[in-house]
Amino acid sequence: MTGLAPTPSSAGAAGAAPAGERTRTRRTTRRTSRGWRSTPWLFLIVPLAFLIVLTYVPVANMFWYSVTDWDGLSPEKDFVGLGNYVQIFTKPAIFQVFFVSLYYLVGAAAQLIIALYLATLLSFTTRLGNLFKGIIFFPYLINGVAIGLVFLYFFRPGGTLDAILGLVGIQHTPQWLGDPSIVNMSLAASSVWRYMGLNFVLFLGAIQSVPSEQYEAADLDGATSFDKFRYIIVPSIRRILGLSFILAIAGALSSFEMPYVMTGGANGSETFVIQTVNTAFKFSQVGLASAMAVVLLAIVLVITGIQRWLFPDEKKEQSS
Repeated sequence: MTGLAPTPSSAGAAGAAPAGERTRTRRTTRRTSRGWRSTPWLFLIVPLAFLIVLTYVPVANMFWYSVTDWDGLSPEKDFVGLGNYVQIFTKPAIFQVFFVSLYYLVGAAAQLIIALYLATLLSFTTRLGNLFKGIIFFPYLINGVAIGLVFLYFFRPGGTLDAILGLVGIQHTPQWLGDPSIVNMSLAASSVWRYMGLNFVLFLGAIQSVPSEQYEAADLDGATSFDKFRYIIVPSIRRILGLSFILAIAGALSSFEMPYVMTGGANGSETFVIQTVNTAFKFSQVGLASAMAVVLLAIVLVITGIQRWLFPDEKKEQSS
């Protein structure tokens, strides 16, 4: 028996089926790729909504309040333009509290130096190294209000510090939180103990990420420990140093928790943030307080810009 030859119509139908399937496959692939591209945005909807509602909207309202004379309760907000900003820079009582931040700035510098030194030591093999790491980082895990209360009893007359000094023969101790000449030193020292653990962990992680081959090459070249620190560790953790520098300055300018809990801003320890909070909620001048918050934000942004200009990223340096 001889087979029947396929007709042109049957051959065309057999060839059309694969072409149609390929078209449908391409369409399905496009829809699938679009679906995969849109999937991350579905997960970002909720966090973006929280970010906009809880961050950007309040900041926008703060800028609006800063140009009004609002007491925080009245439905009417009288527009005063730049009057609040003029008041900030023309009344010494408002702007001079920034000098208190100098104490915290010195404390922040000491904090960075101590944290970098300890992180450098403990990044290498050290006896009981993990124990010391936990001890250094532990204060950062404690609630700030609890730490403030602990140091409040630590510095009180006849308290822990006076008892320790009495053991070494020092009987006449000053009023650590009552003397305006040393109260800010005491508060800054408390902040150093409170926040040093954060910088320590940042520095420790950055130093431990440096390849060990660089240390081995330095040993072959006869480099000392200081040479390794200067030429290997510091350049390798430059970005972390810049980040910590920004956080230190921002924290010094916005000190609030420790002085508010321990002194409430008394005896010359009032910081700019404490004054802003009192202006808004104690004296019902929300417009002026919002302008003070905007000024603080502008100062932090300017300092951040200067830091980025002085210490640019490695990628920008390589591209230039």
